[in-house]
Amino acid sequence: MKVHKQLPHTMFFLNAGVKLTTVHREIVPILKEIEAMGVEIYFCGTCLKHYDLESFLKVGRRGTTNHIVEGLQDFEKVVWI
Repeated sequence: MKVHKQLPHTMFFLNAGVKLTTVHREIVPILKEIEAMGVEIYFCGTCLKHYDLESFLKVGRRGTTNHIVEGLQDFEKVVWI
């Protein structure tokens, strides 16, 4: 039996979820692997600044309000972390 993995197109990390892209040593390698498979990973820059984690960023790109709005409008399934 062949198993097919279905990856999301984009992942958004907002609020305290930005900690997963910075200080969670167990999660960062997994996110890097997911990103290497072609999944776009965005974090909330304002949230990162709020938690004073800008210098700890390990994976993803700064997202904008436009990225979030487009995600809500354009994607069939949206998972927010």
